[in-house]
Amino acid sequence: MRRTRAAAAAAVATAATLVLAACGGGGGAGGSSGGVYGDCSTNPNTCNSVPADQLQQGGTVTLASEKNIDNWNVISSEGNVDWTGMAIKPMVTYAFYTSPDLKPTLNTDLLDSADLTNPTTIVYKIKPSAVWNDGTPVTADDFVMSWKWQNTRDCPACETAGNGGYDQVTAVTGSDDGKTVTVTLSKPYTDWQSLFNSAAPLYPAHLGAQQGDLNTPDGLAAAFDWFGKTVPNYSAGPFQVENWQDNVALTLVPNAQWYGATKPKLERLVIRVITDATQEPLALQNNEVQALFPQPQVDIVNQLNNIPNVSNAQAAGLSWEHFDFNLQNPFLADKALRQALYIAVNTQDVIAKTVGQFNPDIKPLQNKMFVPQQEGYQDNLTATGQGSGDVERAKKVLTDAGYTGVGTALVAPNGQAVPPLRMRYTVGNAVRQTECELFQQYAKQLGVNVEISTTDSLGTTTSTGDYDVIVFGWIMSPAPFGGAQQLWLSNSGSNYGKYVNPTTDQLINEAAASTDINDARAKLNQADKIMAEDAYVLPLYQKPTLAAVQNTLGNVRNNASLDGITYNTAEWGIRSGS
Repeated sequence: MRRTRAAAAAAVATAATLVLAACGGGGGAGGSSGGVYGDCSTNPNTCNSVPADQLQQGGTVTLASEKNIDNWNVISSEGNVDWTGMAIKPMVTYAFYTSPDLKPTLNTDLLDSADLTNPTTIVYKIKPSAVWNDGTPVTADDFVMSWKWQNTRDCPACETAGNGGYDQVTAVTGSDDGKTVTVTLSKPYTDWQSLFNSAAPLYPAHLGAQQGDLNTPDGLAAAFDWFGKTVPNYSAGPFQVENWQDNVALTLVPNAQWYGATKPKLERLVIRVITDATQEPLALQNNEVQALFPQPQVDIVNQLNNIPNVSNAQAAGLSWEHFDFNLQNPFLADKALRQALYIAVNTQDVIAKTVGQFNPDIKPLQNKMFVPQQEGYQDNLTATGQGSGDVERAKKVLTDAGYTGVGTALVAPNGQAVPPLRMRYTVGNAVRQTECELFQQYAKQLGVNVEISTTDSLGTTTSTGDYDVIVFGWIMSPAPFGGAQQLWLSNSGSNYGKYVNPTTDQLINEAAASTDINDARAKLNQADKIMAEDAYVLPLYQKPTLAAVQNTLGNVRNNASLDGITYNTAEWGIRSGS
């Protein structure tokens, strides 16, 4: 999946961030096979908790990753991938993160406080002890570089995943030797906690400055690109890189300069790349890895349930699966064709033949701005017929629009034959393969051929628009307004299919600046209704996340948010006596 840095949903006005996901993250019923996980539904923040004095000092834990790392800058459009975010989380720092209970949480390792002192001023107090692993203090300079990358003014060449909120920041200034950061906004920003959060973490400005003058667009762009292509030799987190083997494994060791309250117990943390998800349970059974965070699939769930001394748990969260069109395709630029294709899709059938096989509680998602657990959720899709599988209605849409060859070989109103559509999904993902094959069947009934191919770099595929139709998922943080800006604004880097609508832009921006939460939700729903009619993206369902760990491990738990399983690696350890 893709990490999305700025779109989340919550009943409170808080931060947001989305992630493009090649794995899963999201809603659905929670579940567990028992073992050390037990019932995690009551307090997911303490699931599989083990006191530090009951953990061994030392040892290695290997976590399977479903994606290689192609770009280390998760702020970039290309690097904005879930597994990249989880891989670098132990090395970067940020103001807020999302805890397993899906609430925005202050990073108290980095900050003493973060306060909205008035509707347009945020003050961050950085701990005096916070330093990068070369001893350079974490300061306002790091915040300034991040802001300049993302505000759309200072670095036009920086292709960021989103800029929600950053374009409303007029100044970021430091005082107290850079340990107090004051952020000034041009107008209120509902999701202020999404700024500088874990989906858009801080990178070391002193290393960025070595690439060019950070007061110039060229220097900022040079630093932006350098952080993308350079394996991190920096860390302001509990671990740092010891070794990276491309498409093999990332090996982390404790950061000796780590200033956080919890010191790592592990001697090494290895993130091993296994792009074929079907091989992950076997790797766990053979003790090649000790923890998984895979895309849930019926075969994987069944295999995990039969591995001794392993516990697994599904968790409800903020991720959702969807089909996307690329509107740069001149045929898909026609709304009638898009509407017909999505009306022909039978979302309930998609669910029944994929995730419904291991989670019967999953239902069609009818909104792109909110998920059902959030205030503001309403059904904006059913009235359009999209997702209904009503082929006759779909055919009528095409006929009324002047198409011929409906149901056999579709011809556009201008007399051109509709060419085959290229549909992409992440390699090794059986659920998405089935979803593509089903889409292919639905489209065939209208006279449209679909050619399916895989991608081993979701970030590159989406950021370059190398598809006509694609299926992936967004993982959101618990606030909707900045996230909507990131995903749907006409000029957003995460608006991969290039949807352009000034009316929805205005509604989304007004929602993000509103001081009335109910008004903000209403505006997002107005925008969602317009987008539903425009048939750009078809939401399918909330996704469950799945974590599986050997019972010898402590404090490794499911986090069904954009932060994922690695949100707390400083606490991970091997149980004493194991």
